Amino acid sequence: MAVSGPSLCSVLNPHAWFDPQRLHPEVESLIYWRSPARSGAALGAGLALLIALACCSVVSVLAYASLLALSAAVAFRIYKNVLQAVQKTNEGHPFKWLLEQDISVPAERAQSLAAAATAHLNAAASELRRLFLVEDLVDSLKFGVLLWCLTYVGACFNGITLIILGWIALFTLPKAYEMNKAQVDANLELARGKINEISAKVRAAVPLGRKSESEKDK
Repeated sequence: MAVSGPSLCSVLNPHAWFDPQRLHPEVESLIYWRSPARSGAALGAGLALLIALACCSVVSVLAYASLLALSAAVAFRIYKNVLQAVQKTNEGHPFKWLLEQDISVPAERAQSLAAAATAHLNAAASELRRLFLVEDLVDSLKFGVLLWCLTYVGACFNGITLIILGWIALFTLPKAYEMNKAQVDANLELARGKINEISAKVRAAVPLGRKSESEKDK
């Protein structure tokens, strides 16, 4: 049985997008600004990287960023060695605590991530097949309207600009929704009601809407 993708009304459900319980605690702390200093640093670092990618090639950005990190590590290592020689101490390697950390990915974790990615990929493929092959005329028409809107979005913004806007939205929309939850829910409920009403009228007027349950069982 194919996994059905999200409907337009489910996309308008803010709980599907802004549910802190579904997030890793570290991620939830960042995007909900539980620690403003850390969230601000993450937002600024991400924006700096994305703006650099917008101005330069990926290879140049990776090379310069890696060179900067390596230069800082070498300078800090030399500074600590000189400091230990002057003070006649033997503190050891300054990055010893990082070198001793286990950074390998457990096999179970890799398998769970692969299984989750495969499930999402299968669901997306099934949903796209359903939409492009017009299993439900109304849903395919909604999808066509969405694609038409995306042509205008693509004419105004390139890919990296959309990623930058998405990064900013990641650090603003969840917190904004948390602070204005009641008002947002009320407005989106009105929007969902209007969409359901229009969809019902279209399905009643067009005989090629969603297949009946008896047709699906055949």
